[in-house]
Amino acid sequence: MSASITKDLIIAALSKVLDPEIKKDLVTLNMIQDVAIENGKDVRFSIVLTTPACPLKNTIKKEAFEAVQAIPGVGKIDINMTSKVRSDGISREIKIPVRNVIAIGSGKGGVGKSTVAVNIAVALAKAGASVGLMDADIYGPNIPTMMGVEDTPRSKGDKIIPPVAYGVKIISIGFFVPSDQPLIWRGPMLHNAIRQFIADVEWGDLDYLIVDLPPGTGDIQLSLTQSLPLSGGIIVTLPQEVSLEDALRGLKMYEKLNVPVLGVIENMSYLQMPDGTRMDVFGTGGGKRLAETNNVPLLGEIPLDPAVRISGDNGKPIVISHPEKASAKALQSIAENIAGQVSMMAYENAKDIGKV
Repeated sequence: MSASITKDLIIAALSKVLDPEIKKDLVTLNMIQDVAIENGKDVRFSIVLTTPACPLKNTIKKEAFEAVQAIPGVGKIDINMTSKVRSDGISREIKIPVRNVIAIGSGKGGVGKSTVAVNIAVALAKAGASVGLMDADIYGPNIPTMMGVEDTPRSKGDKIIPPVAYGVKIISIGFFVPSDQPLIWRGPMLHNAIRQFIADVEWGDLDYLIVDLPPGTGDIQLSLTQSLPLSGGIIVTLPQEVSLEDALRGLKMYEKLNVPVLGVIENMSYLQMPDGTRMDVFGTGGGKRLAETNNVPLLGEIPLDPAVRISGDNGKPIVISHPEKASAKALQSIAENIAGQVSMMAYENAKDIGKV
């Protein structure tokens, strides 16, 4: 006769299941909740992931199921997969209810940084996260076009209500300035614009605020990190050497500003030919070399695909318009990898301040 099923037995079994990224067990991470036993043998519980975009959620669920199934006498097992994004624990001068702020940067223009930022934001929102997207490229604001937003922000009291597209709240100087009017601004005006985007916009409660930085390492990057300390920064590069040189400057900028580098994304990695072969239009392996040399993760490689450009021009990001394409799948995977990196960083920060 088998021993009766108890909560203690279930918790003990689940304490042997590790989060594959954080390398701690689910019980220690407080990811197991609502354990219940019905009919003396049927087990029900929830696994609270650290992000809805967890790239390994199926693995976690499978291993948890197998751990409980191994308990003698267990009948039906019902696992509810849910999520709660953790805060990075950073104290910020401007108080906004945002748990994580992620900057997408590059050392130069033309590498597809805005395309990456848009698709990452939309992919995270598709997964179920609450997401905002700040277009901090004051001189070249492309986000409204790429997100297909025609509505302008509206005012509510002293707050700006941002438009929403594909579940993402968006702010950009492009909403306030005609497309044929150049912005010839010096540092103080840029600084004020960035602070307004942070403090005056009604962002609401966000899991992730994605910030599309302008190219280079100038005033806006400095103003942003001073006003809104970042959870982490990402570098977008092409495989070619010239792009890598500039990307390295962007990466070193993050380091000098004490911004953790979440990783490197290589865009336009290769062109898939009709016969299945790959053409390395811009060289090969540059993003991997940059990541390895600087001891940061390579978050992913995105193939060169005309549909990505067409989707951006049409205001429907590739992860929405053609989710089956290799480029969309790469961007989806990158978004999940970023969420995983942020979760690990949030855990380490919480551990450092004694909240774990």
